[in-house]
Amino acid sequence: AVYIRDRLLEAGLEAMTPDGFQPFEVSDMVTAGERNFLSVGGRSFNPVADISPFAFSGNSELEAEVYFAGYGFRISNDSIQWDDYRDADVQGKWVLLLRGDPEPHKSVSGFIPFNSDRDKAMLAKDMGAAGVLMVSGPANDSSDSFDRLSGESWPVGIPVLRIKRNVADLILSGKGKTAAGLETAINTSRQSGGFSTGMVVNAGSDVMVRKKYTRNVIMFLPGEDEKLKDQYLIIGAHFDHLGMGGSGSRVRDTVAIHHGADDNASGVACAMEIVERFALTPKSHRRSIIFAAFSGEESGLLGSKHFTENPPVDLSKVNAMINLDMVGRLSDSGSLQVGGIGTSPVLRDLVVSLADTNTMNLSLTEEGSGPSDHSAFYGKDIPVLFFTTGAHLDYHTPYDTWDKLNYPGMVSVGDFIFSIAQRLANDEEKLVFTEAGPRQESVRTMRRQGVTLGIMPDFAGNVKNGLRADLVTPGKPAAIGGMKKGDIITAINGKQVSNIQDYMYRMGQLKHGETISVEVLRNGKKEVLLIQL
Repeated sequence: AVYIRDRLLEAGLEAMTPDGFQPFEVSDMVTAGERNFLSVGGRSFNPVADISPFAFSGNSELEAEVYFAGYGFRISNDSIQWDDYRDADVQGKWVLLLRGDPEPHKSVSGFIPFNSDRDKAMLAKDMGAAGVLMVSGPANDSSDSFDRLSGESWPVGIPVLRIKRNVADLILSGKGKTAAGLETAINTSRQSGGFSTGMVVNAGSDVMVRKKYTRNVIMFLPGEDEKLKDQYLIIGAHFDHLGMGGSGSRVRDTVAIHHGADDNASGVACAMEIVERFALTPKSHRRSIIFAAFSGEESGLLGSKHFTENPPVDLSKVNAMINLDMVGRLSDSGSLQVGGIGTSPVLRDLVVSLADTNTMNLSLTEEGSGPSDHSAFYGKDIPVLFFTTGAHLDYHTPYDTWDKLNYPGMVSVGDFIFSIAQRLANDEEKLVFTEAGPRQESVRTMRRQGVTLGIMPDFAGNVKNGLRADLVTPGKPAAIGGMKKGDIITAINGKQVSNIQDYMYRMGQLKHGETISVEVLRNGKKEVLLIQL
């Protein structure tokens, strides 16, 4: 961030804030706190070796009877009929569940969409449980080890603890059962037969979310025309990457520097060259130019979301946003993907007219949304263009290194984008925004649930105790049912939605053709919408 700022200051740009940075807070790490405990039958267990909270656990304590509910499924579809809660009374109790599913060795299984730990905890809570204990049988995890807490917390609101098999066996001992024996029996018979264990567990969960500050870099080049200088062209790229790997890596078992030469040092370098070229070229930009280097893109477009939620200028005066993400691998065929050409009526002709067809083979898409920072601006009704040379085998691995980049290709891409940026910075008429293409939910959401509302949710979680609809696609169920951009979804079919994970779980329970009630907050007022899927 310091290098980017200082380089652009040397080139003649100005800082848009006192130091050129726009700081914001992100979740850095989820860890187990010091107040995790569990005791049963007068015996207390080791809070590190024997129990571990899930990242999504609520921080609370509970002393209650334990009910064993198998895998914790309620499935009713063409291939599976399974109800672990049939005739079960779990109100106010702990529910003990097996992790995973009855087909642990199958790569393709009808149980997979239902076997996530968080979804099981949400279902248990919906059934009335006040806390959840989960144990892995030998078929699911022979080592009976605890995973490191990772990812966002997104708490479910009740304590959820992972316990070792020796703890579960004590809880089950009054019925002469063991976790391993129950797993084998259920996997073989495909019937769980839930039961009350007769044991009372006193336990508490303590999850700590460590926060840290990161920052965007935002620089400014004043416009040279008295009439247009109060309008803006934003040129941006994300400068964060994966560090030593982690959950975003395509080689998760490898702990090594993920260099990110293409993703996205290439985009940052190219964007910097473009704005430096503007700064060094007199009479090159009637409109003012904002350069933005975003942090937190790999964690969910956090930097661009923060920028658009806390803009340094009036966003209605932004003519367009240009986003560069992975522009360093131009192939021999000159393939360059350009997204967002449908977000203003003139963009397709503008892009095509300026392309050198001898060196560049354009692949054009209409959509303004997508898995990069331009999506946040599109959600604010700003025309966008997104440039990328595409993914490759080194993407999100330690092998995305500087020596793999096509530097002459980057020069060609940069020249092309500069020619487009010149027009957007100088043409007399401000661009007219148009909605472009389907605005879909995440691939994971669609794959798991099969039904969608037709919104783009706020993945960054800027709203607490609800999920904001950042985009609502015309003609899709949400729009037809009356949902509007900016509505905050708080419940589906009367069941609470506090965050993106709750929303994905609720949608996963629904079917095509079903009519659902969706509670939203609109300008602080509660509304109830009826939406047919």
